[in-house]
Amino acid sequence: MSRSFLEAVENRRSIRTVGRASPLQEDKLVELIRRCAKYSPSAFNSQGARLLVLLGGQHEKFWNITEGILKKIVPEGRFGKTAAKLAAFRSGVGTVLVYEDQNVVQTLQKQFPLYKDHFPEWALQSSGMLQLVLWTALEEAGFGASLQHYDPLVDELVQKEWNVPSGWKLLTEIPFGSPEETPGEKSFKPLESRVFVKK
Repeated sequence: MSRSFLEAVENRRSIRTVGRASPLQEDKLVELIRRCAKYSPSAFNSQGARLLVLLGGQHEKFWNITEGILKKIVPEGRFGKTAAKLAAFRSGVGTVLVYEDQNVVQTLQKQFPLYKDHFPEWALQSSGMLQLVLWTALEEAGFGASLQHYDPLVDELVQKEWNVPSGWKLLTEIPFGSPEETPGEKSFKPLESRVFVKK
């Protein structure tokens, strides 16, 4: 049964421990991700988002690379907790690396010099909308997911491993899979301090 958009947003939560059971066949999963990229709004319809979808062994390789990098900088006595966290991501179905193509931003800056200083922030806003759409769509399909931020630590090695163009800026990583944990209750600040209605 299909839920409303707001119900899907309300049910979207950070699920950091994920498993390999997939509610979608791979082709349907890829199509879902493509639809999110196609229909998410972007400033000036710039469509500067770039998604690198890592599945199976490529997904595992990303988290192995990340673990190798962190092992060099996290104190040995504290690395066990970090390793467990990364293992919870690696045990999932896949990871979406969300990029923004800086060549698109720079082209818009040249075309519309009056708004030059705003295009980088508008690109981030566009990416934020795509991330929400993708995260919510994955949740609606039965996956658990979360946003992670191991950039810029992983940028160079990821760029070499998957031939990522140098103009792409990595903004977030979304590991996903079958939800293997139940999130706790979410607290909310009073809406009276956040939403102001004037008549």
